[in-house]
Amino acid sequence: MPLAISLHLLAAVVWVGGMFFAYIALRPVAASLLEPPLRLPLWSQVFKRFFPWVWMAILILLGSGLWMVFGHFGGFAAVGYHVHLMLALGIIMMLLFLHVYYGPFRRLQQAITISDWQTGATKLNQIRILIKTNLVLGLLVVAIAAGGRYLIA
Repeated sequence: MPLAISLHLLAAVVWVGGMFFAYIALRPVAASLLEPPLRLPLWSQVFKRFFPWVWMAILILLGSGLWMVFGHFGGFAAVGYHVHLMLALGIIMMLLFLHVYYGPFRRLQQAITISDWQTGATKLNQIRILIKTNLVLGLLVVAIAAGGRYLIA
C-alpha cells in the first residue's frame, strides 16, 4: 500500500502541478512577451515535453488506484463515495487530455508547420480552455483525496 499511494500521489502532483505551472505562471508571461510566431512554437515544444509525463501519470494513476481499490480495500463496493467520485473525475480528466492530445494539439502542430498563426492561436486557445477545465477538476480531485473520506459519507 505505501508504494501504491506514493506512486499515485506523485503522478497526481506531476499532472496537476504541471497544469498549474503552465496555466498560472507560463501562460500569462508567454502571452505578454511573445508574438504568435514565437509563442505558438514555444507552447508546442512545452506540450511535447509535458504530455509524455501526462501519459505516464495517467497509467500510474489508473494502475495504482485500481491496485489500492482491489488489492487493499476489497473492491469498489468497500470504498467510500469519495473514491468513486475521484475515479469519475479522473476519467473525465483523462478523456479531456485525450481530446487535447489527439485534437487541438495535433492541429496546433500542423498550423505551426505551415505558419498559419491564426489557426494555431485558435487551437492554443482551445487547449487553454481544456487545460483550465482539467486544472479545476484536478484541484477538486486533490481536495477530495485529502478530505473526501471526512466530507462524503
